[in-house]
Amino acid sequence: MACHGGDGKGAFPGTPDFTKSKGPLSKNDAELLSNMINGFQSPGSPMAMPPRGGNVSLTDADLKAVLGYMRTTFEK
Repeated sequence: MACHGGDGKGAFPGTPDFTKSKGPLSKNDAELLSNMINGFQSPGSPMAMPPRGGNVSLTDADLKAVLGYMRTTFEK
């Protein structure tokens, strides 16, 4: 969560805001998990999310748990 910040609004310019209604969490779980596993370049952003958030030791189950946390914490 380092790049997105503890409040989910993005710790750096160009980092997507999880709290916006049309933000990343508006996507379905399958698409988000694919982006988390494989990495993702947001259109128009100079930054890219590395695969597995840059931590190759994270399992798919770990990433599903992170997604659950994100939805519980940042969805409105």
